[in-house]
Amino acid sequence: MISATRLTVRHRRTTAVDSLDLELGHGVHALLGPNGAGKSSLLRVLATAAAAAEGELKLLGRDPRRPAERLEIRRRLGYLPQTFGMFRGFTVRECVSYAAWLKDMPNRGALDAVERAVDQVGLSSRMDTKYRALSGGMRRRVGIAQALVNEPRLLLLDEPTTGLDPAERDRFHALLRQLSTSTTVVLATHLMEDVHACCDSALVLSSSRAVFLGSTQALQEAGGYSRVVTGNTPVNRAR
Repeated sequence: MISATRLTVRHRRTTAVDSLDLELGHGVHALLGPNGAGKSSLLRVLATAAAAAEGELKLLGRDPRRPAERLEIRRRLGYLPQTFGMFRGFTVRECVSYAAWLKDMPNRGALDAVERAVDQVGLSSRMDTKYRALSGGMRRRVGIAQALVNEPRLLLLDEPTTGLDPAERDRFHALLRQLSTSTTVVLATHLMEDVHACCDSALVLSSSRAVFLGSTQALQEAGGYSRVVTGNTPVNRAR
């Protein structure tokens, strides 16, 4: 579902991601690293919100550099950026319906899809509540719902559990485990709780480079996240 070869991402003169090789299929894949390691920059490229400076990238078997193929990717993509906002006067229903419209979903199925996505994040009782009246955690759940509304085959989530209470975090982990059989999920997080609860593999970035790529079990055997980041451990591709 994601295939990258020597993928390089730059912001002006700064290299955010340097020569990344990556192959990810169905499952939940953690994206880890300290602040400034390049996680959000990588997700933006995977979401087709930015272009890579160098290298090759295929998403869902398509080339995002080609406009027609990029449109097909976006129709099958769900993305929650780290900073998410909606029109404050929109209701929850309108927020998620707007996302469905942006993803070019047919009107016939969009209404049911919106209700399903809102139910998945536990906000059915808030369908007609204005976005401005929601708590921070509820706004984050609206962000997750808009990413889910089109039943994406590629789901990219940047710090999605920020602001969620423990019960909602557990609900979210269960949802990702359910999706993992048919969806490629990339979950950027600072919480190892997220990794242990629902992730199959992990990619660890440090100073813009991959320092680990492998199963979560292999990450534990390598000494855990902190050891990998501070110990200059070679990239491990064990599954």
